[in-house]
Amino acid sequence: MEFFKKKIKFPTAQTVLLIIAALVALLTWLIPAGQYDRLGYNKEANTFTRTHLKDTETLEASQKTLDDLQIKIPLEKFTSGDIWKPISIPNTYEKLEPRPQGIIEFIQSPLKGIIAVSDIMILVLIIGGLIGIVNSTGAFEAGISWLAKALQGKEYILIILITTLIAIGGTTFGLAEETIAFYPILIPVFLAARYDAIVALASIYIGSSMGTMASTVNPFSVIIASDAAGINWTTGINGRFIMLALGLLICIIYIIRYAQRVKKDPTKSIIYNQKEEIEKMFGSLTSNSHVKLTGRLRFILIVFVLCFVVMIYGVSKLDWWFLEMTSVFFVGAILIGILSRIKERVFVNTFMKGATELLGVAFIIGIARGVTILMEDGLISDTLLYYSSSLTDGMNKGLFINSMLYIYGGLSFFIPSSSGMAVLTMPIMSPLGDGIGVGREYIVNAYQYGMGLFAFLNPTGLILASLAIVNIGYDKWLKFVTPLVIMLLGLTMAVLTISVYL
Repeated sequence: MEFFKKKIKFPTAQTVLLIIAALVALLTWLIPAGQYDRLGYNKEANTFTRTHLKDTETLEASQKTLDDLQIKIPLEKFTSGDIWKPISIPNTYEKLEPRPQGIIEFIQSPLKGIIAVSDIMILVLIIGGLIGIVNSTGAFEAGISWLAKALQGKEYILIILITTLIAIGGTTFGLAEETIAFYPILIPVFLAARYDAIVALASIYIGSSMGTMASTVNPFSVIIASDAAGINWTTGINGRFIMLALGLLICIIYIIRYAQRVKKDPTKSIIYNQKEEIEKMFGSLTSNSHVKLTGRLRFILIVFVLCFVVMIYGVSKLDWWFLEMTSVFFVGAILIGILSRIKERVFVNTFMKGATELLGVAFIIGIARGVTILMEDGLISDTLLYYSSSLTDGMNKGLFINSMLYIYGGLSFFIPSSSGMAVLTMPIMSPLGDGIGVGREYIVNAYQYGMGLFAFLNPTGLILASLAIVNIGYDKWLKFVTPLVIMLLGLTMAVLTISVYL
């Protein structure tokens, strides 16, 4: 028995996702196929396009058209660009001929996923190259040494600062995929503070997840969901601020308590058996470094930090997306190469080596997208939505809103995109509360909280890619984060229940 305990290990992130893909392919044989009609807005022609299977119909872009289709959304939400994706049309669900996904589709799904998210993957690889260049200059090593000395005895400030700042990014503009760039930089900082890599991962990932869970002005979450529900996005914002403050406080206390235990006794670390491996992975980036933070190295770090500042500004203010973000990091790598006077051949080799370090992470993102493609091609996503919407019939307010929380948590496994979830589900789900006196803003909140809570664990989301950066198993993460999720679930259910009865 002891032999098997030592030999059996939790599978890698890539294998976990392929197992999930196989299970989803099996579900397409068991769950009936079906689909809602979609309604999209054509800005150039100022018309609506109704899609039924492969047939399309052009409709007048008017409020009467929306009313006739029982879509309770103001016309200006479409014409202003607030809703830019086709939405589901209520009461149009139709069962279709089964489209089960077989062996060929299963094999092709990760490849299709990689093609679909190639822009995100390129961003990850370019960031890897940039980090490789900066690392080769010694700037990280010198900066981390300086920071470790500055925070000596007050390392917990690092946890509070990083978690809070990233949560602010999550709640304002949906900082999520972009956090992949922070792990290779910040993990050595936390190691230098005598914490383990789990603390670094938690500060970044949980900060992002908590921020997006309680989104206040996030255009990819609360704004598009509110628009699709036919309400102003400011409705219910006070409750989301309260949820953000309480949830973030719980998260920070939880992380600090674990971090302090590890600092006092490293054997208390969940990943103690990987301590040497992880420290070796991040080289000499520890507090024992003797590299001096010279003027040139300071300037290199400033350019590096400015890359993120420009990225955040572009995404939040200039409607940038992955191409523009990638361009910023690419230019940053070249500028730092020039500043550090790296020879052309050395620059290219160092950049490519840095990109290779994050290649596994990029592939995980692609494989995860492949799972969603299997569901879309198998036509089971809308079926799950249809049956989920019928589960709430006859419920009282408290039971109804908490059921919506769990329904959205479950659906997010199949539809991990927040904007995709909003436009597909809100026209169907938001009217369900009208008959029992539950405001649509609470359904928007249930959507956010359900998706956000499950994001702490969701293997089809970003967590496996994040864990892959330091080669930490998904089972170790579950052991760390499950108690926190249970606490947040209790808080969320209490907040939702109280809010619908006030």
